[in-house]
Amino acid sequence: MDATLKLAIWRQFGAAIDYLSDTVSACPEALWLSPLYDDPHGIPEFSQFWYRVYHTLFWLDLYLFGSEEGFLPPAPFTLIEQDDDGPLPERPYTKEELQGYLRLCRERCRTTIEALTDEMAWRRCQFPWGEVTFVELLLYNMRHVQDHAAQLNLLFGQRVGPTPDYAIKARSEAS
Repeated sequence: MDATLKLAIWRQFGAAIDYLSDTVSACPEALWLSPLYDDPHGIPEFSQFWYRVYHTLFWLDLYLFGSEEGFLPPAPFTLIEQDDDGPLPERPYTKEELQGYLRLCRERCRTTIEALTDEMAWRRCQFPWGEVTFVELLLYNMRHVQDHAAQLNLLFGQRVGPTPDYAIKARSEAS
C-alpha cells in the first residue's frame, strides 16, 4: 500500500486518538463518574465519562483486530461491551487503566496502519451490522473515535469550562 496514503491515514486517525487522550487527561475526578446526559436505555452508568471512554477504546481495539472472532481485550477489560443488553463492567475503570488502554490502542493503530498491505486493506471484515473492507473499517473506526472524543469534549466543556485543543494531526512519538 502506498506509504503516503498510510501516513495520511495515520496522521488523521492518530489525531482522533490524541484528541480523546487529551480530553481524558483533562477530565477532573468529579466528572469521571458523573452521568453526562440522560441515557436512552435508562442506565445512567452508560452516560458516565469513564464508560464512554471505555466504550470508545473497546471498539477501537476490536476494529483494529478486524473481527469479533478471536478478539480479547487486555485485562482487566472483558468482552462485556459486545453484549448490547448485557450488564456493565463489574466496576468503573479508573482513569489510569483507561489511559493505559488508550496508549496501547494508539500504538496498535499506528503499527497496524504502518504494516498495511494492499491485501490486508481489501480483506473483507464481517460484523453483525455488515461487511466492509479492512480499509473502510479503519475509516469507520476513526470516525467512531472522533465522534466520541468530540462528544466527551463538548460535555466536558459544558460542565467544566475550557476544553483541550482539537488535534490537527497525530503527535509525533517524541512529543
